[in-house]
Amino acid sequence: MAYLKGWKYVAFISAFVGSIGLATYPIIIYPMTHVDDYKKSQQENRAQLDQSRIQPESGGNLSKWTNPFEKKTN
Repeated sequence: MAYLKGWKYVAFISAFVGSIGLATYPIIIYPMTHVDDYKKSQQENRAQLDQSRIQPESGGNLSKWTNPFEKKTN
């Protein structure tokens, strides 16, 4: 079995790391750098939803959605 030495080893490692970078860019990096685009598309998609029809009333054992990051007032 031949071992990679010198520039071939560097080229192989560079190609491997580069391929991982290319694969993660559209999944991780682009959404984090273009947050406004995703917020705008969510507003457009959710504008047609009637939340009162989808979200349950107090019936059943389901509670309405609340913001988990909002400070609770007692």
